[in-house]
Amino acid sequence: MINMIMHGCNGAMGRTITDMISKQEDIAIVAGIDKNNTIPQTYPVYTSLEECREEADVIVDFASAAAVDHLLDYCSFRKVPVVLCTTGLSPEQIKKVEETSRKTAVLRSANMSLGINLLLKLVKEAASVLAAADFDIEIVEKHHNQKLDAPSGTALALADSVNDSLEGQYHYQYDRSQKHEKRDKKEIGISAVRGGSIVGEHDVIFAGRDEVVTFSHTAYSKAIFAKGAIQAAKFLAGKPAGLYNMADVIG
Repeated sequence: MINMIMHGCNGAMGRTITDMISKQEDIAIVAGIDKNNTIPQTYPVYTSLEECREEADVIVDFASAAAVDHLLDYCSFRKVPVVLCTTGLSPEQIKKVEETSRKTAVLRSANMSLGINLLLKLVKEAASVLAAADFDIEIVEKHHNQKLDAPSGTALALADSVNDSLEGQYHYQYDRSQKHEKRDKKEIGISAVRGGSIVGEHDVIFAGRDEVVTFSHTAYSKAIFAKGAIQAAKFLAGKPAGLYNMADVIG
């Protein structure tokens, strides 16, 4: 049995993961951490990690970027593996993730879904062929109106995957409203849409002369992210210190 702490247990993803784990026999949530501890759970809920008395094999985080520094300090000190799902991290926080991974196992992913992680591989392969044929590259992501960060971590991960195959020669363009010039051949445009209850949509567009190739992924519910996070938690429990990602989980 794997014992898990849910960091951000009363958020939308925390509640989805809690419900999913309640139906499984090989993993259990022994405690939750959330500033809002007014929602009853089947496990004790604390407002801070320091208050938590329960021991765990792994922590799954779906809280906020503001809480990540403290979480990493805790995991580094206690040597507890952590599945870090929160997006919108600063460059300083990403550096801290790398530092923490030298002391304990850290799995960081911009998106926990199997489909997105397959898409990361596909667009990398496509970019190596299409960019050489003068295809322009654009990424459009859509999310619900409550999402705080923009562009999404997944959109940036897709851009990074594309750029990796192009030896990092491209730069990212987020806003063209102040530019009055033709599109730079070496740019990847990234656009964010926020509205309604859109769970998550990502399009990677390769636009060439007289033809367009588009890779699309649509999430219809948060369950796909919850399932991936649980798979990651099972994978990470007991792993040695190091930095892991979803590619390690899905093989």
